[in-house]
Amino acid sequence: MSDANELISFIASMSGEGSLRVEENLGEGYVRLRVSEAERRQAKHDIQHVEDIVIEMLRNARDAGATKIYLATMKEEGVRTLLFIDNGCGVPADMHERIFDARVTSKLESMKMDRWGVHGRGMALFSIRQNAREARVVASAPDKGSSMRVVVDTASLPERADQSTWPTVEKDEQGAFYCSRGPHNIVRAACEFACIELHGCDVFLGSPTEIAATLYAHAGSSVDASTLLFIDDVDQLPVIDRLGSAADAADFIEIARGFGIEVSERTAHRILAGSIKPLRSVASRVLRERTGQAKPAAAGPVDLERDRRGLKIAHDDIQRFSRAVERDFEDLARQYYLHLIGDPRVRVTRDRITVTFDIGKEE
Repeated sequence: MSDANELISFIASMSGEGSLRVEENLGEGYVRLRVSEAERRQAKHDIQHVEDIVIEMLRNARDAGATKIYLATMKEEGVRTLLFIDNGCGVPADMHERIFDARVTSKLESMKMDRWGVHGRGMALFSIRQNAREARVVASAPDKGSSMRVVVDTASLPERADQSTWPTVEKDEQGAFYCSRGPHNIVRAACEFACIELHGCDVFLGSPTEIAATLYAHAGSSVDASTLLFIDDVDQLPVIDRLGSAADAADFIEIARGFGIEVSERTAHRILAGSIKPLRSVASRVLRERTGQAKPAAAGPVDLERDRRGLKIAHDDIQRFSRAVERDFEDLARQYYLHLIGDPRVRVTRDRITVTFDIGKEE
């Protein structure tokens, strides 16, 4: 053994493996790196831009079985904050830190290959933490989904300058959707993922306030009020449903903070009052249409009747009507460069059906 190697071995034995980057000095300027250092360098190479983090986190949620992913993002003074909330299988408490270690994965038998390469080698979260200021699990438990927060200094890890433009989507020869034009920004990363996972995973992208409003609206339609009677702690609910249990603005603020979203009292009141509308999914917005067809009404008597309170229409029929109206709206939207903000609202009164569209102008 050479004097250099003997010195390395001596220092390693005295100070521990973690203090050295080199396992063996091979001479002539060559060295053999330790596994930990090689992994660190690979991780640095894996993530080149903020948009790479977005794709890796979306893939991670998808592989955890998520069918809904909510991405809240904001930037202040060069610092980009990303919050990923999903309804996947969740992470046990004792693994909240360890999932960011190299080669740690839950996909021993289910490694996935997609357009971005192999996923499941246990390096994605490790790579993200190596390149970010902060990467951590905010809230998660088995079968409860997850909320994960990533904070990036864009002076160290760049992102596209234009983060507001949405891409143009077209169909290829096989009928699959793809992003044909637009900057390769966070929006496009989410759109590309949403187009590929069109029938399996919905993505919602917006500011923390918009995502909080969307989570609240979705939870309101999915959480059975009777279930809340048997819930002692909001953490017993899936992460994406927790805002549905908010009794007032103060409760809303506390619950949102528990999975990583900060809102003011005024914002909480506005969301509870319905003045901040929920987002449409990324796919729904970028494709300007519903991806599924409305199911035909079942044969037999229609659940439609009149009583002293006026007209009553079954919820499923209202939903089908809303989707049909939205599809018809698309021609007008294309002609005047409009887009829907949330789904059409259908209000049934004694002798009137009112449909309300909240719209925005395409920039």
